[in-house]
Amino acid sequence: MVSEIELRDIHPKGNINVPSSLHVQTGLSIPKTVRVKSFSPDEWEEFTEEWASHLKNKYVTVRRFSGSGDLGIDIAGFCSDKGFEAVWDNYQCKRYGHPLRPSDIWGEIGKIIYYSHLGKYLPPRKHYFVCSQGIGTSLEQLLNKPSELKEKSIENWDNYCLNSITSTAETPLIGTLRAYLDAFDFTIFSSKSIVELIEIHAETGFHSVRFGGGLPYRPNPSSPPTIPTANESRYIRQLLDAYGDHLGSNLPDADSLASHNLYRGDYLRQRERFYHAESLKNFARDTVPSGTFDDLQNEIYHGVIDVCEDYHLNGLARMKETMKHATTIAATSNPLVTSIKTQDRQGICHQLANDDRLFWVPDNES
Repeated sequence: MVSEIELRDIHPKGNINVPSSLHVQTGLSIPKTVRVKSFSPDEWEEFTEEWASHLKNKYVTVRRFSGSGDLGIDIAGFCSDKGFEAVWDNYQCKRYGHPLRPSDIWGEIGKIIYYSHLGKYLPPRKHYFVCSQGIGTSLEQLLNKPSELKEKSIENWDNYCLNSITSTAETPLIGTLRAYLDAFDFTIFSSKSIVELIEIHAETGFHSVRFGGGLPYRPNPSSPPTIPTANESRYIRQLLDAYGDHLGSNLPDADSLASHNLYRGDYLRQRERFYHAESLKNFARDTVPSGTFDDLQNEIYHGVIDVCEDYHLNGLARMKETMKHATTIAATSNPLVTSIKTQDRQGICHQLANDDRLFWVPDNES
């Protein structure tokens, strides 16, 4: 007898939220964890290098080891200039088609035991296992039971370590090596989840390019200090020369503007614009790949240089026309475009003047 079949209308749920125009153009976004799991070998290597670059903020030195003679080390973070002779951490990164299993790590643990026993390096303070598919439940549970992890390492030594740690000789777990393993601190072994890797990666300048989603919120720029810093000396000198060229007098310093209220106000605005551009430069350093801000500066430069080199009545007119034109440059190809303000474009002109790439009074030799 055929069982009863329930027939119902088709009602796709779709997206829970109201879709935006971006969803219509590109479809629903793929979760970052899913994207990491689908990385090709080359993409995984690039991603690993990218998040590992942030470790430089945590360690004195970070090095990547590769090849058959890596001694069980992948990414080493050194806490001092003594390298392997002092405190260091190891990040062992794997790309498999499955979440990391206990059978995937016995050989790696064996290498750490063997080579630290030989004195090739001090045991790492922490040894993190990292995998493109994440850490399997059974391994995660085992890593949280150091005594059991030690027992299992001993049980699996012959199958995974005896003939694989070196290609020239067997490494039986006997004598001083066995005694060394028995005394070894297995609490050093732990893991980093894909979510943790993404969180680390989010602190680098590669994140927005790798995963999209736009740039983070840009903080407001700091106000210029009352006394200019040494970093401002060149563009301020050019600025004062531009005022002096217009007034027909020499202005040795900013105090000379005290009797010129109109230019005193302009001077303060120009410094604010410079600090806007400096804040964008710092923002770019933390959110986009190296060189992105330099590319923006070059685009502004090529957009204004012809205007700057045209005939102008005086240096102040040249500066004003150049900066006015800078505000019209779209820079839509630059990843920073969504974070750029008018003051940034103007401030970049002062950065270029600071580097002697733009001159308001070309014949001035001061």
